[in-house]
Amino acid sequence: MSLNRTAKGIVLVPSVLLGGAFLAAAAWGDSAAASNKGLALVLGGVLVGGGLLAQLLPEQNDSPNQRDGDKLNVDKLKDDTLSAEKQRESGEGA
Repeated sequence: MSLNRTAKGIVLVPSVLLGGAFLAAAAWGDSAAASNKGLALVLGGVLVGGGLLAQLLPEQNDSPNQRDGDKLNVDKLKDDTLSAEKQRESGEGA
């Protein structure tokens, strides 16, 4: 499975949003949650950092041979379908 831009976005968006929520809770939390402020800062930083670091992973492009192979598979499927239709037609005509 290749790593692509869509997969990076799927990782980035939720992690940055959830990390931002933790950071906001740490920054604007009331005095009742003051004991958890450090935990919220750590969790928020890790989530935002992880989401942004995922964007730095290199993308793996499909090789031209793999794309040609997919085209060849589609062409073979079309040929198989056409030959099956011809056999059916020749069987009905006899």
